[in-house]
Amino acid sequence: MSPLARAVRTYLDHLAVERGLADNTLKSYRRDLRRYLSFLHGQGIEELAAVSELTVAAFLMALREGDQQHPPLSAASAGRTLVAVRGFHRFAVRDGLAQTDPSAGVSPPKPAKRLPKALSIGDVEAILDAAGAPGTTLAMRDRALLEVLYGTGARISEAVGLDVDDLAISDDEGTVLLRGKGSKERVVPVGRLACEAVAAYLVRARPELVATGKGTPALFLNARGGRLSRQSAWSVIVKAADRAGVRAEVSPHTLRHSYATHLLEGGANVRTVQELLGHASVTTTQVYTLVTVDNLREVYAAAHPRALS
Repeated sequence: MSPLARAVRTYLDHLAVERGLADNTLKSYRRDLRRYLSFLHGQGIEELAAVSELTVAAFLMALREGDQQHPPLSAASAGRTLVAVRGFHRFAVRDGLAQTDPSAGVSPPKPAKRLPKALSIGDVEAILDAAGAPGTTLAMRDRALLEVLYGTGARISEAVGLDVDDLAISDDEGTVLLRGKGSKERVVPVGRLACEAVAAYLVRARPELVATGKGTPALFLNARGGRLSRQSAWSVIVKAADRAGVRAEVSPHTLRHSYATHLLEGGANVRTVQELLGHASVTTTQVYTLVTVDNLREVYAAAHPRALS
């Protein structure tokens, strides 16, 4: 057995005995480090002292590219394998088996940026129309909640955190005070349809709900008269999407993503959308421009006579 293989066995024994890792976790470490040893052997490296930062970086690249025995790994899977390798080298230094840690400067690959999933305007309208069981008090609450989420771009935690006094609405326009991450506040305009839905809820539904509880300033209430929870609000969105027959995956952020995308497609600039969403950096908002560019590409490809030439 090579000195490297002995060091790996010592590390695995440490994980099993002293760290008490679960069997499945140990199997993963054993598999990942076996592949690492195989790579090092192919490079003619049999001792820890011969491993350099470039060696570890080359191993990471090999994971991403794959070979005849192994398919290419995703960024997340390659990152998990690198965790095992870095843990091994840190242990080797602490245990006096090596003088330096060649993996310290090798960072895991960044996963591909996932674009927000925006619904079409038609799908959003269908979800709003399907809010709540028809003819019930909760239907008016659910419609008001979804109108506020889509009409303001509020995070779901911001929406359920609203108090009645946070809204200033008239017949066709209004504003809402949202409290975002880090307790940062922002005032966001509310459109006519959202104002109408909230007004109807406040007059015809909320008094019924508040009478069942102990009295609360919360805007959106549950059936017991208490503040609506994030989980319950999530359920409102999912059930409305199901009733509407929307096949796309719908999550608590779906209406917020759709709000941002539809604003940009309608001509709003990125800075304005940044303020409305409460993003600290415009870079966070710019991910939505990638969505609109994709739409523009589709229109261009379909309409321009030389687009496909």
